[in-house]
Amino acid sequence: MKVSQRAQAITPFLAMEFGKRAAALEAQGHRVIRLNLGEPDFGAPPAVRAELQRVAGEAPLPYTGALGLPALREAIAGFYERAHGLKLSPDRVVVTAGASAALLLVTAALVDPGDEVLVGDPSYPCNRQFLSGFGADVRLVPTDASSRFQLDLAAVQRHWSARTKGLMIATPSNPTGTSVPPAELVAICEWARAHGAWRIVDEIYLNLSDAQADGTPAPTVLAADPGACVINSFSKYFGMTGWRLGWAVVPDELVPAMERLAQNYYICAPTPAQLAALACFTPESIEVCEARKRDFAERRALVLQGLRDIGLTVPVLPDGAFYVYIDVADTGLDAMAFCERALQGAHVALTPGHDFGVSGAGRFVRLSYAASREDLSEGLDRLGRFLKGLRG
Repeated sequence: MKVSQRAQAITPFLAMEFGKRAAALEAQGHRVIRLNLGEPDFGAPPAVRAELQRVAGEAPLPYTGALGLPALREAIAGFYERAHGLKLSPDRVVVTAGASAALLLVTAALVDPGDEVLVGDPSYPCNRQFLSGFGADVRLVPTDASSRFQLDLAAVQRHWSARTKGLMIATPSNPTGTSVPPAELVAICEWARAHGAWRIVDEIYLNLSDAQADGTPAPTVLAADPGACVINSFSKYFGMTGWRLGWAVVPDELVPAMERLAQNYYICAPTPAQLAALACFTPESIEVCEARKRDFAERRALVLQGLRDIGLTVPVLPDGAFYVYIDVADTGLDAMAFCERALQGAHVALTPGHDFGVSGAGRFVRLSYAASREDLSEGLDRLGRFLKGLRG
């Protein structure tokens, strides 16, 4: 059977590949500390789980409209007003089967073959795979610690061409956990808009961001650029990874195209998950999520101190998400070898920088602190012993 060129060209998602290797070791009886995936260990808030049990007993749970339950779209719009002070029409909210489906729809709606799209390097690999899958010419823009491993206006201007049709930014970022400073993000979006280009902004980790210096929440890009296409998810802040529920906020003129695409690609997001997700937006569930956010900040402090203690460098401190981007160059191993040997020798699963781009990929490793404190502490101890062996 002939496999398409598209399928042959796509590279493995290394975070998942190392997860498979970890599972094989566990099947052999080893205890593996999994720090390779961004999967919160908390799960959904209790009220959401209870609501799922309730709706599961109801029949017939039919398809919803392709854009999602009206009540859920209204609840998401209300969340923007409470969390960010932004009044948003529910008509612009598209509920999707995970943030991946939101990216699928937005990319399908915007990209034509040959369109050049700017994406920062490093960045989440699946984002650029969606773009490439619809024929975009993805131009990876190298970044480094001086720009917090994020696109800045100067880099966008240097790499802009007559063929550039849009850009994709994730803030906070996977794999680095770093954010684009709000004023810089506004400047980038203004430049792109002035040049007739669309903006996709991945805000999946926005509500896990640190507060600004004045104590106010990190702002959504929509406050300054209502024409941007924003991607978000129930997976991270609400801890609902396996529920496969996300959303996009898009300009009014894009909604009909998004609806047609959703109708044809997957009909609608899962009905039970949509009904249960309404319970995410109660004061009780929001307080649960805010308490977990504070817990993540404490886990981050634990991890950063632990990495300092064992002699591993974090060039830029994260301010959102639950990732740390570690420079392993002085260990004498490149990132892939480091992760392979850490998994085999210390039974700690990490993700090599090769997953996230090309520039500097060989010297960086991503650690996810979405795991329990016990696993984080044990994982750091194991890595410390592993490093002593390397340096000994």
